[in-house]
Amino acid sequence: MHITARVDYAVRTLVELAVAEPSLRKSEFLSTSQNIPHKFLEAVLADLRRGGLVESRRGPEGGYRLARAGADISIADIIRTVEGPLASVRGERPEDVEYQGHAAPLKDVWIGVRVNLRAVLENVSVQDVADGTLPAFVDDLTADPGAWSRR
Repeated sequence: MHITARVDYAVRTLVELAVAEPSLRKSEFLSTSQNIPHKFLEAVLADLRRGGLVESRRGPEGGYRLARAGADISIADIIRTVEGPLASVRGERPEDVEYQGHAAPLKDVWIGVRVNLRAVLENVSVQDVADGTLPAFVDDLTADPGAWSRR
């Protein structure tokens, strides 16, 4: 799976907002605290606002905050908001891809990949990351030495 800069920045921004709850944070603060280019962050915040994950208030006391509790925003929600579906094959959903002959089982492989992505990304919340208390299954997955192999 390729995690784009847009997804990485969106997740880090929402983690910062979760830590700040219920206070508002200005985009300049978010940009500086997470070392995110400000112009890029503004575009990401616009996507997050349109997706209903953040809300904003204008003015000198304005800024951004989570639109709902951090525990109710999964990493999968963020990815879908800024990038679209978790898994796609040539821009199509895995269930819509058709293969012929000996390649036919690939459809099941791609759906299996999506199921496994969902198993992690839908069950880790912004608040989990903000609190540094990831679900135990993530600890189990990363405890396997093979998880850290670069192959």
